[in-house]
Amino acid sequence: MSLDFTLLATDGAARLGRLETAHGGIDTPAFMPVGTAATVKAMMPQSVAATGAQIVLGNTYHLMLRPGAERIARLGGLHKFMNWPGPILTDSGGFQVMSLAKLRTIDESGVTFQSHLDGSKHHLTPERSMEIQHALDSNITMAFDECTPFPATPEQARTSMELSMRWAVRSKQAFQPRDGYGLFGIVQGGVYPDLRQESVQALTQIGFDGYAVGGLAVGEGQEMMFQVLDATTPLLPQNRPRYLMGVGRPSDIVGAVLRGIDMFDCVMPTRSGRTAQGFTRHGTINLRNARHQDDPRPLDEDCGCPLCREYSRAYIHHLIRSEEILAPMLLTWHNIHYYQDVMKGLRAAIAKGEVQAFAQNLADLEQQGDITSVK
Repeated sequence: MSLDFTLLATDGAARLGRLETAHGGIDTPAFMPVGTAATVKAMMPQSVAATGAQIVLGNTYHLMLRPGAERIARLGGLHKFMNWPGPILTDSGGFQVMSLAKLRTIDESGVTFQSHLDGSKHHLTPERSMEIQHALDSNITMAFDECTPFPATPEQARTSMELSMRWAVRSKQAFQPRDGYGLFGIVQGGVYPDLRQESVQALTQIGFDGYAVGGLAVGEGQEMMFQVLDATTPLLPQNRPRYLMGVGRPSDIVGAVLRGIDMFDCVMPTRSGRTAQGFTRHGTINLRNARHQDDPRPLDEDCGCPLCREYSRAYIHHLIRSEEILAPMLLTWHNIHYYQDVMKGLRAAIAKGEVQAFAQNLADLEQQGDITSVK
């Protein structure tokens, strides 16, 4: 194995760990801000780091189309290109091919598709995905897979999962191992526990540096997602990091940590920041609402981000209504900071053996809701 992962403590199924890469370490449980096109939207790299984030995510599909992986390689790799010296994980591109590309066709070799940007034709295979991620200098490369849609019949989910497992073999064969870099396999199988079990068995037989659970948060709902995790996570190797792809809301993340997941990514905190939504300990707040126009309070009194330290709800509301770019910048910073605060709290609670109490307290605060009266 090329990535060093140390399990430091457990509290029930929840895990505290440390993942070491060639570009630095990652404390787990960890949340990775999404920098799909070599940037976390509305954020400077230094600002992302200031939130406590240690690793960001890039995307094979988007970067292969623009500006091109080989161009990024010639310019020194993705870390230098985007001025992010820390670890980077790259999604293999499979999900985006399914969700964004036009006129896609899937066969045993891979996926042929037309770019959503200009209609140009491309063929993405496990081998090409590994080649692109290598050119990007990604610390954590994801195996090429097909994200099983929801809903899917057992037969459809099996066909999709088995194709992904064959692609996983080819991804492993094409990956170029080196110290501080690793390859994660992706568990598929839809919402069917027997298929998830077969997928785990196939991937562990191949052998990966880490194991992701894919194909969730695609419409199945939180309860069913947790049921799938309950059936899947205990089967994964204890000594390897576990990554739940594309999840999610803070309550999703906390519930998944309680079920043994170590790593997360989601566009939700950045996308919400661009649509006037702020995550707080008392739930999500829409700063576009008129009730904030005379409110001198910070968005979250327990938050230490620049928005909450230095600006009022009234000011952020004004910026939003005036369509000033500072509003999404500050709200995105706040949201990522809040997510990192949740992860920091989870890590501290696991170390103390108090993760259940931490999760319950967070749920109680959110249930109480925001106090609307102005102090």
